[in-house]
Amino acid sequence: MASQPQQFSGARSVARKLALQALYRWQLNECSWQDLVQEFADAEDMPRADRDYFHVLIEGVVGSHQRLEEQLAGCTDREPRLLDPIEHAALLIGLYELVFEPEVPFRTAISEAVQLTKRFGATDGHKFVNAVLDRAARTLRPAEH
Repeated sequence: MASQPQQFSGARSVARKLALQALYRWQLNECSWQDLVQEFADAEDMPRADRDYFHVLIEGVVGSHQRLEEQLAGCTDREPRLLDPIEHAALLIGLYELVFEPEVPFRTAISEAVQLTKRFGATDGHKFVNAVLDRAARTLRPAEH
């Protein structure tokens, strides 16, 4: 059996989980993306994570935050600042992947965000995340959808 492509690897899933935690923290107390990467460099799960992809996600989401927020505002019925912080972080990661990581299939971006929200979010938060990212994928990746 061939090994899985990197975007499906468990190491990328762990990187997304750590990115969710870092972006949750960032929403509570903003700092530079460099400080955030440094703060999570010694996280318990980091040895199992795709460290480079974690870095890409943090730098990308923080660096393109305004654009992602505008995209998010167009896909939901509430202002992004009013979202639950876990759902918000998962949506930012998923949107970042949909916009800036074309090698990540849209279904993977959505599924990973939904799984993170199921694990860390409110009871039905994953349904909201799924609906918002599916709506975004129809616009951002129409050829794939």
